[in-house]
Amino acid sequence: YMCLGQEDAADLRAPLRAAPTDEALHEAIEAAIRRKPRGHDFIIDRDTRQPAVARHMSVTGG
Repeated sequence: YMCLGQEDAADLRAPLRAAPTDEALHEAIEAAIRRKPRGHDFIIDRDTRQPAVARHMSVTGG
């Protein structure tokens, strides 16, 4: 996952397996950063009282 408050993810394994070079990894990281939202939110839905992201932080890697 690219952010604790979002569901977007960046697959770094595939480019490393396809072309195990620093350049391939660098390009994959840059592409992920370009997709990353500018801001962060952890808004809880007022009607359902559900968090914006329904996963535990340990799944994210925190």
